[in-house]
Amino acid sequence: MDSSRRIASIFEASLESIARASKQVAPQIERAADLMIKCLLDGGKFLVCGNGGSAADAQHFTAEMLNRFEMDRPPLPAIALTTDTSTLTSIANDFNFQDVFSKQIRALGQPGDTLLVITTSGNSPNLLHAVIAAHEKEMNCVALNGKQGGDVSNLLAPDDVNIIVPGNSTARIQEVHGIVIHCFCDLIEKQLLGIHD
Repeated sequence: MDSSRRIASIFEASLESIARASKQVAPQIERAADLMIKCLLDGGKFLVCGNGGSAADAQHFTAEMLNRFEMDRPPLPAIALTTDTSTLTSIANDFNFQDVFSKQIRALGQPGDTLLVITTSGNSPNLLHAVIAAHEKEMNCVALNGKQGGDVSNLLAPDDVNIIVPGNSTARIQEVHGIVIHCFCDLIEKQLLGIHD
């Protein structure tokens, strides 16, 4: 297959993945956005974590919250737990890589905050520990998940939200995660500012 055909097939696979996901996860996206908006209205904040590309997605979401998405508005409180290399390497070195997020949550999290966990498999031990720590702090959790939902699905409480993007390709799941993040940003901005299309 030549490069141009390969590129076309990647775009086609992405579009198919997006279409399939849009039918399956829209109700969970809406429920998660409602939970997140309530968190902000009640004075809470978002703590966000993920590994690899999902760490980049965590930082993407918090940047949109702290600065702006599509309109100027007051900054919204969100912390990416993936960005402080001194803290991450200290915890990983002195304790365990599984604790890099959970220790931060135990220090920074408050009852009523929301943990957004971003994962393509739902099986990363440090994310499982993060969910446990969030529940200890009486926080709600939103899992932006993939594949079959993994072990994180078994840790979520009834009031938490699990958005499982269908499919087995990590790349396709991450592409849909980007759209879901933009849905969160759009719904949060519009509803907090009272804008109805």
